[in-house]
Amino acid sequence: MKAVYKTDQGRVRQNNEDCGGTFVNRDGHRLAIVADGMGGHKAGDVASKMTVSHLQEMWEQSEGIQTADDAEKWLNTHIIQVNKLVFEHANNNPECDGMGTTIEAVITTNHFATIAHVGDSRCYILNDIGFQQLTEDHTLVNELVRTGQITREDAEHHPRKNVILRALGTEPDVRIDTKTIMFEDGDILLLCSDGLSNKVNEEQMHTILLTTEDSLEQKATTLINLANENGGEDNITLIILEFDENIERG
Repeated sequence: MKAVYKTDQGRVRQNNEDCGGTFVNRDGHRLAIVADGMGGHKAGDVASKMTVSHLQEMWEQSEGIQTADDAEKWLNTHIIQVNKLVFEHANNNPECDGMGTTIEAVITTNHFATIAHVGDSRCYILNDIGFQQLTEDHTLVNELVRTGQITREDAEHHPRKNVILRALGTEPDVRIDTKTIMFEDGDILLLCSDGLSNKVNEEQMHTILLTTEDSLEQKATTLINLANENGGEDNITLIILEFDENIERG
């Protein structure tokens, strides 16, 4: 598995409320996380950092995850734990009242990738079939699109585009979307915060990821630079994962 993680403050925000990283457990399996601290709320950076640091600590101590059921159970169990931690921290610290974060977390092994999703960060896949989004945004605007009340074109410029319906740490309980896919040699996963997906369209993402002469590092840099060139109003965070059987087992 090859992996690259990058985050950028963008051109407008005064600080970076995104957090993320890729981490390896005792079996050599990888956990990738993108967490976008809720913009406009207090201490979004606290929520995202708490989420990533807790999951990193738990993952690096873990072992024995062999099946998709194992992976989905691990993600659900530990994300529910994190939700409780963040929610209690916000309740006990007035300066953190109302904080929350999205989460995109993916466990990859040599046979599959398991995705856990809350909020409007995204996971895309590039494989033999093409390039497609694997997650469904938990936003008001996406719900309006899903129920046929507005079109996808309307959604792009909707005044309530940033209203999130589901996040980590804002309620005592959280509903998590999970799914497992086969992850095969040459496949690429792109995890990102909405600072990227709001500024770089899917066709552009697809084209950049297909650029065979560029390394994963160069592709990540190109994506972030393009988001900044298109305004960079938000923090921009991404992870690119590529399954390459010739590089590394795990």
